[in-house]
Amino acid sequence: QVQLVESAGGLVQAGGSLRLSCVASARTFSINTMAWFRQAPGKEREFVAAINWSGVSTVYADFVKGRFTISRDNGKNAVYLQMSSLELEDTAVYYCASRSARITPTAAQYDYWGQGTQVTVSS
Repeated sequence: QVQLVESAGGLVQAGGSLRLSCVASARTFSINTMAWFRQAPGKEREFVAAINWSGVSTVYADFVKGRFTISRDNGKNAVYLQMSSLELEDTAVYYCASRSARITPTAAQYDYWGQGTQVTVSS
């Protein structure tokens, strides 16, 4: 069993930055693929970014390339999402997720999920 706990999101102005954190409870964290998804009101949950166990391989959704960076610190069992140049459309509940296999953008293939944290971008 893996428990994932996201840091608090927040309210940020368009063009601003915010960093999300997610800490995992499992001792096997270092071998897990970690990912961030988001879900806006009335929309389906969508893939944002993922990072493999070593941190060498990352995948991003097209709409965040160049603006968001995913990273991890296996010593702290933590994964991060640095978000910059935030846009109104980035407003959503952000979730971290974990799986023990390779990176995939498909939400249904992740085994564990955090509770989600609200990010609101204002004009």
